[in-house]
Amino acid sequence: MMGDAKAHYDGIVAFSQTDFTEDLKKISVQVLVMHGDDDQIVPYADSAPRSAKLLKNATLQTYPGFPHGMPTTQAETINADLLAFLSA
Repeated sequence: MMGDAKAHYDGIVAFSQTDFTEDLKKISVQVLVMHGDDDQIVPYADSAPRSAKLLKNATLQTYPGFPHGMPTTQAETINADLLAFLSA
């Protein structure tokens, strides 16, 4: 949650201007795609369903009302779902 403004800016530029489509198609391990549908930073429709569709073995977990910072603001729910995924 804390960091240099330039580093944050550079990260946003890299993620917003890089097409990861071909990279996602190459991943063959099981992947849990987690995304809140109230993310004001990364729009849900433009990211999670598309990523899950490109991945060979993806499980999409959508969280109604959860924000971009859901691992922090909703840690109990997110951690439980991560543990369940890793234990399966």
